[in-house]
Amino acid sequence: MQYAHLENTKLHYRIDGPDDGAPVVFANSLGTDFRLWDPILPLLPKGLRILRFDKRGHGLSACPAAPYSMGSLITDTEQLMDLTGFKDAMFVGLSIGGMIAQGLAVKRLDLIRAMVLSNTAAKIGNPAMWNERIAAVNEGGVEALADGVIERWFSKGYCTGPDIDLWRNMLAQQSNAGYAGCCAAISGTDFYTPTSGLRLPTLGIAGTEDGSTPPDLIRETVDLIPGSQFHLIRKAGHLPCVEQPIEYAQVLTDFMRNTGHI
Repeated sequence: MQYAHLENTKLHYRIDGPDDGAPVVFANSLGTDFRLWDPILPLLPKGLRILRFDKRGHGLSACPAAPYSMGSLITDTEQLMDLTGFKDAMFVGLSIGGMIAQGLAVKRLDLIRAMVLSNTAAKIGNPAMWNERIAAVNEGGVEALADGVIERWFSKGYCTGPDIDLWRNMLAQQSNAGYAGCCAAISGTDFYTPTSGLRLPTLGIAGTEDGSTPPDLIRETVDLIPGSQFHLIRKAGHLPCVEQPIEYAQVLTDFMRNTGHI
């Protein structure tokens, strides 16, 4: 296990691959830790230098007092990349990780040369919705939300499969304060204007059965960036890297090659 001692928190992270490999950073969704990416890693090209991390309040990272701002999550990621020497990276962000990607690209374009916005948007939901979820977590913990979240995360077929309990347990074991803190960060974020000013290679990925960020919402966001691409993965919900890892990894690989990252 590796800890990064940052200005305002400590993040648990892992680096895989050679020091001279093409840098790729993965930022996962609300309610998951960096094991979210395990299904696709063996399917990616060899020789990449991959950084994964648990954002504050998740996994094995520290859990500062909630609520959090999106700016603090972006600063955490910026400091981690500076500390570990990741720059000119391809940044793959899913859900809240995709919001972090957008904010970081606006703030530090030297760190990101290409961006994958997976199952995310410039604005997700509305404050009333997130306030309701925060209140539910404060009252009954993440466990109280778990079944509803899982239904939005996965396709109906996957929900009846043998692995669904693993992902439900990952969700339910996250810190209540960390989950609520990140809900507050999403609630306060609207990146439509700053994202529309970005000019870098961008790929949007959506799942046809995503109950959290429907495909049209993702397409609307990536369309803000001139020259962006969009890929729809069928029979997948909010976490297509879990449900359709072969297709997801191939889409990432093709994007890396098309942008000259590898």
